[in-house]
Amino acid sequence: MPLSMADIGKKYIIKRIRGKDEVIRFIENLGFVTGAEVMVVSQMRGNIIVNIKGSRVAVGKDMAGKIIVE
Repeated sequence: MPLSMADIGKKYIIKRIRGKDEVIRFIENLGFVTGAEVMVVSQMRGNIIVNIKGSRVAVGKDMAGKIIVE
């Protein structure tokens, strides 16, 4: 399922990132890499705040839709 549909407070593992090569590189540079654990902290004004690798990162819903988690 896309990260944009993930439940708040539940931990997920990133399985895949969809999109063009440049988009995938950008997302990976933020720390969203296959196998990483991610948890949605909150959703505000179309943005999703997540904990990943000990940091909080905000991504837009469109970007979160490209990150597939399980």
